[in-house]
Amino acid sequence: MLCLVACLASSAFEQRGGGGRGGNSEGDVTLPSGKKQTDEILKAEHQQNLKDASDLMDLAQQLKLDLEKDDLYVVSMATIKKTDDIEKLAKRIRGRLRH
Repeated sequence: MLCLVACLASSAFEQRGGGGRGGNSEGDVTLPSGKKQTDEILKAEHQQNLKDASDLMDLAQQLKLDLEKDDLYVVSMATIKKTDDIEKLAKRIRGRLRH
């Protein structure tokens, strides 16, 4: 699934003018299945956003539980890593939503 998204995203990048090819607009590209390429990219990004949001909720719940059980002044490295993972997921979702 991720490979499909990566391939579609790179094709969309080229279509938007990032790859040096010109002439075709984004909406003109039709896949062999008859579907528009942009629709398929958006669909794949939406599915990935849903998965990442679910993972984000799970990590946030785990972080809450870790903070409740940790000592007042001591936080484990695993807890800190969870905050980094939460930040990465949030940035990934935000990046997909902005473009």
